[in-house]
Amino acid sequence: MKRIISVLLILCMMFVIVSCTKPEKTPDTKELLVDDMVGREIKIIPGSYERVVCIGAGALRLYSYVGDVSLLCGVEDIDNTTLTERPKMFDSVARPYVLAFSETFNKLPSCGVGGPNAQSAEAEKILSCTPDIVISEYEDADKANALQNQLGVPVITMKIGSNGVFSEEFQQSIYLLGKIFDREDQAEALVNFVEKQTTEIQNRTKDIKDSEKPSVYICGLGNWGTTNHLMTSETFKPFNVANIKNAVSGLGIKGIGAIEKEKFVSLGEKMDVIIIDAAAVKNIKPLYAEDKTMFDTCKAWKNGEVYIEMAYNAYYTNCEIALANAWFMAKTVYPEKFADIDMTAKLNEITKAFLGKEMASEIFGLPGSFGGYKKIDTATFFG
Repeated sequence: MKRIISVLLILCMMFVIVSCTKPEKTPDTKELLVDDMVGREIKIIPGSYERVVCIGAGALRLYSYVGDVSLLCGVEDIDNTTLTERPKMFDSVARPYVLAFSETFNKLPSCGVGGPNAQSAEAEKILSCTPDIVISEYEDADKANALQNQLGVPVITMKIGSNGVFSEEFQQSIYLLGKIFDREDQAEALVNFVEKQTTEIQNRTKDIKDSEKPSVYICGLGNWGTTNHLMTSETFKPFNVANIKNAVSGLGIKGIGAIEKEKFVSLGEKMDVIIIDAAAVKNIKPLYAEDKTMFDTCKAWKNGEVYIEMAYNAYYTNCEIALANAWFMAKTVYPEKFADIDMTAKLNEITKAFLGKEMASEIFGLPGSFGGYKKIDTATFFG
């Protein structure tokens, strides 16, 4: 009888211990149907993925904003800075996601070359990484379906959109990543941060009368390596956000495009301020060396009102830099409205929200950043 009682006591104690042990959190194993950003309906199991590959311009960047980089099982060569043979055209300028997570990226095997010349996914390299999900920014639905069939795992296509960080596509992609990887709180926090920042810029500038707005010319937009002082946009979204008067308004330049040299010359007297994207400096310098008169008609050039913003396109859109650029443009054009804004502190705040790290010093320290946001002395800057 004593032995039976002892056994029962032991069993009771074991039951109490097991009952009091908190179960580990497990992902929701219920399958969901989601629509990716090119309209493909795909089955996913939120939070179940443990081996992630990101392919195509901007995919790894978007994932880095929301996802856990420790789950990555492969990386494109362009994002592994230890490789000798890799696309290096963006190395002089900031790609904050690479700066933030290079230690992780540099230890991963290749899932493809990547870069602007990589026009399709490299299925064999992706397979060698054995992912259980692929995040892509190759925006071709048929190719995505073919790749998914070949890999046997979900291939989810993202899209940032033509307005970048200010676009609905950006928000939708962030929310979709949050749902897929069970990180909806992180996704919601980032979207709310961007909306709050955008609203604050708008509120500070909304009451400025048109008659008080200087005319601003933005240049250096467009494709990496080909952009220069003629590449601009009539529909430049940050100007709309900050209520900035666009010097090329009415010319019919939808999206990003080049204006003719003659038109640039004729618009010169309307350019109260010129803002140059840092990506274009390497192309503008040799042009200026050949023709020192190319900016002679520009009022801003003659008055010393020329500024440089950080390169926001480097293997697609640096969304955090694009947001910081909007603050810089607003501060440049309306200094009295933004006297309290320090751009180093603002960039640190933004990179902290996007990537969990204050990164202004790293970004400004790269040679293609030319020391950061500033007014430039054109005589010495362009030589």
